[in-house]
Amino acid sequence: MKKLNVLEITKNSEGYAAACEHTFTQDEIKGFKAGERMLVDSDGLALIYIIEDDEQFYYVSFGQNTWPLLNEAYKTEAPLILEFDSNHTLELVQLHAELDFLLENIEGNSNYGEELETAVCEVFKKTV
Repeated sequence: MKKLNVLEITKNSEGYAAACEHTFTQDEIKGFKAGERMLVDSDGLALIYIIEDDEQFYYVSFGQNTWPLLNEAYKTEAPLILEFDSNHTLELVQLHAELDFLLENIEGNSNYGEELETAVCEVFKKTV
C-alpha cells in the first residue's frame, strides 16, 4: 500500500484539482481507478481517499493544509480531480458522499481522537 500526499488543491473552471507528490509511469496511471471510499488517519490528522489498481491500494492523503479547499469542493459538490501530470487525471468518485459519512461519524465520536475531531469540526464547520 502506497501513500500519496496531496500537496495542494487548486480551483479551476471544471472544479478542483489535487496535485500529489508521487510520480508514476503512464502504464501505472492507466490502471488506476477510484476506490470510492475514504478513511481517516487520526495520528497523521489526514483524510484518506482510496485509489487502486489490479495489484494494490493507494492512500491519497489530504492533510490539514488541503482541508479548506477540500471543504469548498465538498460544499459546492464540485468534482475533485487527482492530477498525476498534465495528461493524466482521475476523478475522485463518491468523494462527497464519503465525506458526508465521515463528517457525520467524526462529530462527537471520541474514537477518532479529540485532536482530529476538533480539527475537522473547525474546518468543515461542524460543532464539537
